[in-house]
Amino acid sequence: MTVLKGMRVVEGSAFVAVPLAGMTLAQMGAEVIRFDRIGGGLDAGRWPLAPNGNSLFWAGMNKGKKSIAVDMKAAEGRELISQIITAPGDDAGMFLTNLRVRGWMDYETLSKAREDLVMVTLTGDRHGRPQVDYTVNPALGIPMMTGPEDSQEPVAHALPAWDLIAGNLCVSALLAAERHRLRGHGGQEVEIALKDVAAATLGHLGIIGDVSLNGADRGKAGNALYGAYGQDFLCADGRRVMVIGLTHRQWIGLVKATGLGDAIKGLEARLGLSLDDEGNRWRHRKAITAVFEPWFAARNVSDFEGTFNSAGLTWSEFRSVREAMSDDSDLSEDNPMFRAVKHPDTGTYLTPAHPAIFHGAPREAATAAPVLGANTEEILADIVGLSSASIGALFDKGLVDGPRTGAHKTAA
Repeated sequence: MTVLKGMRVVEGSAFVAVPLAGMTLAQMGAEVIRFDRIGGGLDAGRWPLAPNGNSLFWAGMNKGKKSIAVDMKAAEGRELISQIITAPGDDAGMFLTNLRVRGWMDYETLSKAREDLVMVTLTGDRHGRPQVDYTVNPALGIPMMTGPEDSQEPVAHALPAWDLIAGNLCVSALLAAERHRLRGHGGQEVEIALKDVAAATLGHLGIIGDVSLNGADRGKAGNALYGAYGQDFLCADGRRVMVIGLTHRQWIGLVKATGLGDAIKGLEARLGLSLDDEGNRWRHRKAITAVFEPWFAARNVSDFEGTFNSAGLTWSEFRSVREAMSDDSDLSEDNPMFRAVKHPDTGTYLTPAHPAIFHGAPREAATAAPVLGANTEEILADIVGLSSASIGALFDKGLVDGPRTGAHKTAA
């Protein structure tokens, strides 16, 4: 994808959100240069790992980027990084980080070398304290509404949702700040706090208003869809499905496809209300489930999947990732987003490109992440403007490293 072709972004990062932001920009065509310390940074060995021990996490988060390895403990190494961040060019001077260092890798210092610098900084919380998804989530109450209905224990989520949302907010913030700069208003630092991302989302979803006005926390509801009807069912073949009756169309379609219209009308008569109302479907979800449960328990998935699909119902089967890779064509090379890619330090496996389809710019195939320091010489020559002799001297002094001398493991 070439929609951001020509844009150069420098990234100094670890964990999920900012590496994801840089990768997203790279997959849209930007030149994204990430710098790491020699031997690897905080994500050098982050799980999951390939059979050879190298990080699949790093390989996943850094697709399409360029890599330079620098000794950042040395003043000369820090100066090299500063020069890369503030290098001239209308499409350069953009920096993404969650590793801000006051007095060096901060906006106040870097903007002295380039006053129109655009810098997006992700912090933990607005007070400057460290946070990750797995501390933000419990702090704001999400685990207390997740899990089986009869459980009192908090349930942490396996998906780092706030990191993923924050990463994409970093992308949109950087693009907005660049547009502001292109309109002649200069550079700026944009700060985003991970905890604020989560707190704002609670507000957007109406959860803060719900607690404020109704005076009660949302409780656990197992796999039920909050506020309407959606429920999981165990089928005769031991497989489990999720069916959704959120909208009126979805609800009517589900009732019709199962042939349970008379039973649902009987339930409405006993309750004295209409289940066409999604709030009523939520309030009486247990009674509805009692109607549907025997129907699913008496059938294999193969007995109704054709009917459900032809009726356009909203449903799915519960699978493990391994089962999904085996059974779901959307998680295969049948999906143009995916292709099998050989990653230099981990192996060959299914790898995604950017999910968006820009009809004016063909999607480029998925690419691998670089090995640590893969582009060190190129970056020093093309961006910093050093001669071959100067670059060689930096290597000799151990201030920079590349794949020919660096560690075998990739790093972040």
